[in-house]
Amino acid sequence: PNIIQLSEFDVTQKIIESLSSVCTRAVLFSIKNESKDATQIADELKISISTVYKTLSTLEELALAEVDRFVISREGKKIKQYRSRIGKVEITLTDLEPTLNLYPNTNNPKSNL
Repeated sequence: PNIIQLSEFDVTQKIIESLSSVCTRAVLFSIKNESKDATQIADELKISISTVYKTLSTLEELALAEVDRFVISREGKKIKQYRSRIGKVEITLTDLEPTLNLYPNTNNPKSNL
């Protein structure tokens, strides 16, 4: 199911599961203060470009990251620059039911969660 079809608990669960990945958190932190393209992220974090694209896709799907702008390369290709929409996450467990609080990235003027 796509993100719109999931219940609120499923979305919360999906975000928590996503953020439990070291790779996902590294990518998110990498684009918190400045927008970067997938190649820049892969080079900085020393991970494969395919892993970065997969992670960015998941982060976009969950509305945790967004395309900040497009840059045209020397070859004339349109390159996406990604930016984190969140600056802080709090996960609280109460009676087996997780509560997720997402706070906007104050370094991203476009971010309004």
